[in-house]
Amino acid sequence: MMLVTQKRRKVVVVGGGVTGLTAAFYMQKEASAKELPLDIVLVESSLRLGGKIQTLRKDGFIIERGPESFFDRENYVNALAKDLGIEQKIMTSNAGPTYVAVGSALYPIPSHLLSGETPHISSFITSGLFSLSGKVRAAGDFFIPRSEQDDDQPLGAFFRRRFGAEVVENLVEPLLAGTFAGDIEQLSMSSTFPQLYSLEQKYRSLLIGMKKSGANFLSQHAVDENKGIFQTFNNGLETLIESLEESLLPGTVMKGVKVEEIDHGKDGSVQVILNNFSHIKADAVIIATPFNMVEKMFRKHHLLNELGTMKAATIATVTMAFKREQLGNVNALAFYVSRNSDFSITSCTWMNRKWPGTAPEDHILLRSYIGRVGDEAIVALSDTEIEKTVLQDLQKTIGIDGAPITTVVTRWKNAMPQYTVGHEAKVQRIKQELQQHFPTVKLSGSSFEGISVPECVQQGKKVAEEVLQELWK
Repeated sequence: MMLVTQKRRKVVVVGGGVTGLTAAFYMQKEASAKELPLDIVLVESSLRLGGKIQTLRKDGFIIERGPESFFDRENYVNALAKDLGIEQKIMTSNAGPTYVAVGSALYPIPSHLLSGETPHISSFITSGLFSLSGKVRAAGDFFIPRSEQDDDQPLGAFFRRRFGAEVVENLVEPLLAGTFAGDIEQLSMSSTFPQLYSLEQKYRSLLIGMKKSGANFLSQHAVDENKGIFQTFNNGLETLIESLEESLLPGTVMKGVKVEEIDHGKDGSVQVILNNFSHIKADAVIIATPFNMVEKMFRKHHLLNELGTMKAATIATVTMAFKREQLGNVNALAFYVSRNSDFSITSCTWMNRKWPGTAPEDHILLRSYIGRVGDEAIVALSDTEIEKTVLQDLQKTIGIDGAPITTVVTRWKNAMPQYTVGHEAKVQRIKQELQQHFPTVKLSGSSFEGISVPECVQQGKKVAEEVLQELWK
């Protein structure tokens, strides 16, 4: 039973994306189970929760404006869904042929290439993705010695050393650009794929290491007759956000209110100063907002200046609906675009094939990405110009005939955090500085320790546990 002498505590969560919502949910769940005297306030500057997770349900279409699925290797989202009672709403993607656009043509990704299974050299040799010299160079992975560098290094340099420039440009970079929207010459190995360095050190050959360990950084793109490995919810990814919001106690969430500043209270508390000329006195604060918003909260104290050196990419999602007869019989699930191509889009997915039920019968739903590091200007174009550009690319690649029935363009300005070389060490320094000056304030979210939905869920649960443990030592 709760002791009546226990002091009531208040935790403020800043940011209503999936990280902040998960933190609030698990703190509330634990407080209820242990009868802890805890009040939680979640402050969100916009009028809706979910951050980049936004599902548009319109005219029988389910359109994702932000992320459209998750790869839940460690079951973080599945565990949360079970705690919310919505695990039965999770659905798994279909699999299908996947291509890479190089020049003006589409080439199938070779079956099992760079997979955790035995590398099928025959499929590699016959692939049109690479020249003969590129194939010979890629086979060098079986003989090239381990990296001598034991600190962080760029993804591009690592893969180029193992497989050569052609494999990097025509396969690795297009696939990873779809995940990180970044420049692999700057992206950090230790913050994105630390397991690859470990495999190389243990087995020398990366391909042999992936085969023996079962690890595979590109497995989600392998051609497979069975189900895919991605998951979402029956009525769109925002189902998770809606369920989290419904689970929180009435009065927990403040929408349309922005945190301007974090300051010290007189009695060791933290003052959360809002833009509506009010403030909240908190015993602990969890900040789960993008890094550029965090920096502004501590500007008065001249803290966390290193946040200003972090970068984010600007992208847009463009979803188009067509009548089925406008496409013909192209058998594909998705294609990715090499920088050595004539196209502006970076990828395209047949959403209704990957996720049955996202479009009415006899319709096709195509979702494309545009924009990445070094190519942000296109996102600034008008919706009409973006639609025209994307449509031209789809006409050239898959032969779309005519205009779309509907188009939804969603811009994400400076929304994709870039984990550049040294990111992990930088985050550690920032958190240590914050701990020194504001020991009861925590940073969490996609800017820091993982950009995927499962990683954000994991961070939210972890920081909730840390805060509760420190409040009730």
